[in-house]
Amino acid sequence: MKTQLFTILLPLAVLTNAQEATPELGYPPAIVEVRYPCPDGSDQPALFWAPGESPTAKKPLLVALHTWSGDYRQAGGEVKYAEWCLQNDWVFIHPHFRGPNRTPEALGSDLVIADIRAAVEWAKTQTAIDETRIYAIGVSGGGHITQLLAGRTPEIWAGISSWCGIADIAAWHRETTAAGRLHYAGHIEAALGGTPHASPQHEAEARYRSPLTWLGQAGSVPLDLNHGSADGRDGSVPFTHSLHAWNAVVPESDRIDPAVISRFYETQVPPAGGDRDLADPLYGLLSPLYRRTSGNTRVTIFQGGHEIIHEAALNWLAAQRKGQPANWNPPKIATLKTTETERESGK
Repeated sequence: MKTQLFTILLPLAVLTNAQEATPELGYPPAIVEVRYPCPDGSDQPALFWAPGESPTAKKPLLVALHTWSGDYRQAGGEVKYAEWCLQNDWVFIHPHFRGPNRTPEALGSDLVIADIRAAVEWAKTQTAIDETRIYAIGVSGGGHITQLLAGRTPEIWAGISSWCGIADIAAWHRETTAAGRLHYAGHIEAALGGTPHASPQHEAEARYRSPLTWLGQAGSVPLDLNHGSADGRDGSVPFTHSLHAWNAVVPESDRIDPAVISRFYETQVPPAGGDRDLADPLYGLLSPLYRRTSGNTRVTIFQGGHEIIHEAALNWLAAQRKGQPANWNPPKIATLKTTETERESGK
């Protein structure tokens, strides 16, 4: 066992000594590139940081997920995840999980799920992790994978913050094609080996890689689904995806009629039946427009676009503990020392 641990740690030591390239991406200099072992026998890359002053004091772990066309070196809003971790002494890992969603190995495959699970296990070998405080966060393509993780690996997470995620691959293929965003449709076709409707096998593959297939198993995980009301018009993912994701998790009595979801998207008028109190100071100027809460699951349509509100996401995660009911009234424990919001292209 000691020999195995040494072989895992050695790449970290090597890469730490050659980390000059990392700050050029916009990340703090303390963030380093690492490689960690995965079940298929490969070593996958990630960005990583752990508080160094007390390696035995257990710390929260933030698993930050890149967007649709990104990879582990992506440096948009992901930099803010890292800055939060440095500011609050959380462990940070930003895995590759097979890179952009345009190959069969990527786009929510079994390899992707195994890679992220392995990233969590590897982080535990590097420093003391508080296993009641392991969190996942992502926007756009990262929102897609956070939703998949909620359904496929619910036993890991104390909380999952999902923003502007793609819940249904086949539906998004239709929507991006109709909107003229053919590069996204092409990515899906490259990953599936054809359009989602090319054959029963392609349809099944699209369903397998879609969160809607798995979210019925996510009821035990504090899951916060968020989406900007302008997304789909000013942005690439209609906010209907997050409402359908909500329906896949919650009991039938709490679901929103699909016709109501469609009408909400077309008219931009919130339907009846949402939470009465929409005030939420963590959302700043991008106030919630519509919100519903059921047990450990919440969906918020806010007055924004294809973006994440970092302070809302991270302060909410900080209040969650594994095995406890979701805390829907979190205190603001920290203010990011950066711009409060960061638009994500999803590219």
